[in-house]
Amino acid sequence: MPRNRTRAVPVGAVTIGGGAPIAVQSMAATRTQDVEATVRQVNLLQAAGADLVRIAVDSRRDAEALAEIRRRTTATLSVDLQENYRLAVLVAPHVDKIRYNPGHLYHHEREKPVREKVALIAEAAAAHDCALRVGVNCGSVDPEQSAAHGEDDVGAMVASALEHCALLDGLGFTRYVVSLKDSDWRKVVDANRRFAAQRPDVPLHLGVTEAGMPPEGVIKTRIAFEQLLGQGVGDTVRVSLTVPFERKGEEIAAAREIIDDIAHGRFRSVPDWFDHGLNIISCPSCSRVENEAFVELAQQVKQVAAYARDYDITIAVMGCRVNGPGETDGADLGLWCGPAAVNLKRGSELLGAFPYDRVLDRLRVALDELIAQQRAGAR
Repeated sequence: MPRNRTRAVPVGAVTIGGGAPIAVQSMAATRTQDVEATVRQVNLLQAAGADLVRIAVDSRRDAEALAEIRRRTTATLSVDLQENYRLAVLVAPHVDKIRYNPGHLYHHEREKPVREKVALIAEAAAAHDCALRVGVNCGSVDPEQSAAHGEDDVGAMVASALEHCALLDGLGFTRYVVSLKDSDWRKVVDANRRFAAQRPDVPLHLGVTEAGMPPEGVIKTRIAFEQLLGQGVGDTVRVSLTVPFERKGEEIAAAREIIDDIAHGRFRSVPDWFDHGLNIISCPSCSRVENEAFVELAQQVKQVAAYARDYDITIAVMGCRVNGPGETDGADLGLWCGPAAVNLKRGSELLGAFPYDRVLDRLRVALDELIAQQRAGAR
C-alpha cells in the first residue's frame, strides 16, 4: 500500500508514521476512576490487537486512578485530556501519548493565550517522553476558527490543526500527530486530504467520529479509510462504534479487516442506498459517557426509527457533554444523554429533557412531524 512520507513519531513501543505499519487504536469505555474495570478493558483491547489504548482524564481523581492503571498494564497508553489542560502535568508520567483538543483550550482560562496553554502541555510531554496528538473534532472546533471560516467547517478544522502544528513547531516540539474527525465520512476525507496537502510531513490519525452502530458505523469508516489509506494518507486509525462495553474489541477487528482489504486491493463499492434515507449517528461507547444506558438507548432509537428509513433525516444520539451539544445541533433530531435525563433537540432547538424511559415516545412525535414536512414538500 502506498504511504505518504510522514516523519516517525515514537509512542512507547509503537511508531506512528515514517513508514511503520498502520497502528490500530481504541478507547476504554469504562469510568477511569473504576480502576478494576478500566484495567480489565485495557487488557481486553490489548488482547484484541490494539496497538494503543486511550483513556479519558477529566479530573485529579481520574489522574490518580491513571497512575494505578499504568502500574497494572503493559499496554501502550494514550490519555485524552478534556477541558482542563493543566492535568497534562499529572498524567504525563504515566502514559505514552497525550491527546488534546484545540477547541477545548478555548473554553478553559480564556484570559490566557493559547500558546501558553500549548506550551504547558508540550513541556509536560517532553519531560516525560510522551508524544502528542492534536485532536480536532467537528463537534468542538475553536469558535474563532469557526467564525473565520463561516460555512466551511472543514476549512475551520484544517486551519485549527495547522495553527497548532505551527505552535508546537515554534516551541521546538515535533513529536506529534494530528487527527481531523467528523461524523460525515465525506468531511473526514476532505479534511485529511486538505491537511496532508499542506503538511505531508505530519502523521495522521484517521477516524469517523460518532460513526454509529454496526454495520453502518463500519461501512462509513470503511468508505473514508478506503479513500484515504488507498491514497497513502493515514498512519494510525480507530473505528469508533457504539457497542456494549464488553464488545469494544470489535473496533480492533473491524480496523484490521479494513486495512487488510485495502492492502490487498479489496475495495468495496458504496451501496446505492447508503447516501440516502435515515442516517443515525452515535458516539462510541467511551469513558466520557455519563450514563451507560446511552448504549442501549442508541440501539432502541435505531429500532424505533426504522419506519423512517426512506426519509433523508439524521438522528444523533450522543453520550456526553463534550461533543453532545455540537453534534446534536447539526442533526435534524438529537438526543444528548446526561446522567439522569436525555435532552431532545430539533437542530439547535431544545424540545425538552426527558427520562430515559420516556424519551422514545417524544422522539416518535418529533420524527413524525419531520416526515410530514418532507411529504408536504414533495407534493
